[in-house]
Amino acid sequence: MRGVTNAVEQVDAIVVGTRCAGSAAAIALARAGRRVIGLDSARFPSDTVSTHLLWPAGVAELGPLGAAAAVEHLGAPHLTLARAGGSGFCVTSRFSPVDAIDYALCVRRPGLDAALVDTARSAGAEIRERAKVGEIVWDSGRVAGVRYTDRAGATVELRAPLVIGADGRRSTVARLVGADQPYLSAPSGRDCYFAYWRDAGSTQRHIAAQWRAGADLGTAFPCDDGLVLSLVQPPAAPAEPGRAETRYLAALDRLPALATRLEGCTRVGRVRAATGIVSYFRRSSGPGWALPGDSGHFKDPVTAQGIRDALRYGRLLGEAVAPVLDDPAALDRTTLEWERARAGECLDMYQWTNRLARAEPMRPLEIELYRAAQHEAALALAATEIFSRTTTPKEILTPARVTALTARALLRGAPADVLVNLGQEIRDAAAEWLQARAAAQAIPLSPAPAPAPRPSAQACGPVPRS
Repeated sequence: MRGVTNAVEQVDAIVVGTRCAGSAAAIALARAGRRVIGLDSARFPSDTVSTHLLWPAGVAELGPLGAAAAVEHLGAPHLTLARAGGSGFCVTSRFSPVDAIDYALCVRRPGLDAALVDTARSAGAEIRERAKVGEIVWDSGRVAGVRYTDRAGATVELRAPLVIGADGRRSTVARLVGADQPYLSAPSGRDCYFAYWRDAGSTQRHIAAQWRAGADLGTAFPCDDGLVLSLVQPPAAPAEPGRAETRYLAALDRLPALATRLEGCTRVGRVRAATGIVSYFRRSSGPGWALPGDSGHFKDPVTAQGIRDALRYGRLLGEAVAPVLDDPAALDRTTLEWERARAGECLDMYQWTNRLARAEPMRPLEIELYRAAQHEAALALAATEIFSRTTTPKEILTPARVTALTARALLRGAPADVLVNLGQEIRDAAAEWLQARAAAQAIPLSPAPAPAPRPSAQACGPVPRS
């Protein structure tokens, strides 16, 4: 960018990207009396590639933001039952309440994001659409603002004690502060293709369903406007232009239960794709900056956790930093504490998601778990609680339960397969333990000293990595 054409504006906080995480942070900051400006390159309502399911914990996050009524008004049905099928078994369960919410919602992103942006504006945040950030402003080694191009093509400079980069997996802010390379990452074994279907007359609009067949996984999530979101995740394959339709339909053929669910439905629009998926943690705080949402942490969509985490940790970031924006040292401590808390709370789900993203057929112990949950209501309910983050996978797959599942699987035959599976579980547990140690060491206990002052207080671009 060259030739700043507008006067420099000074605000309390700048949020780059105002979808889920960015709007949540802006709402919290504005409600605390801070002047916050949100910048987004889109014009709302605007779509984005997303599978947009909110489990009860995700729906519950709308309440503290004041966005629940606006999102409910969009008309997505309450999904009161969860159903999982695989290897001849079908597990159905209701949801345990989270803050009195006992249902999931699948809300398309144009309506969801617009509702969040409107809520942020109502809270007092200023949201500037069609604003493309291109530079970071630095001052004495700290992020001090941004420069962006507005809808008229003018270059505008904003200054603030904190820049929040909520601008997604390809985050400009993460790149410019030198945090774009993850300290933990795991390529997915799955690609993701999804489409919408007209679901008129269906009797299953209260059910969030998932099926597995071989290495394939597919879902049917009823959403707003009488539609159902149908997603498939086949094993990853080299990307080729124009293959989304072919791969989507081929996966439906391999998932007969999903194909049956879609009988009588009419597809609306094209097949959309997300390929080359990589789950990760990035460093998400530094002097004058923070990265909520997918900019700092992303999980494969197989467990549908992204929106919940974006809303929750965007809000918690805004609430935490609002009182300390005028104290740089306290601000850096606060953003670091927020980063450590998010990493600690999300690691179990990250690791479990990575297991499901391997695109492998169901293993013997997993089949036994489905078999048991089909007949044990308490176990089925506990399994759904993993998705709402009120139970962890480790709390279900205790040593005692794994031992019982192993014994049952051995009694049913194929002992070699069972023992191989058990060995894989042991190796996975060891690898995840080592991963947790590495993750804990990647985030320091206290903020690093500020880098040496740059030659110019207004120099732009990334600082050298420490």
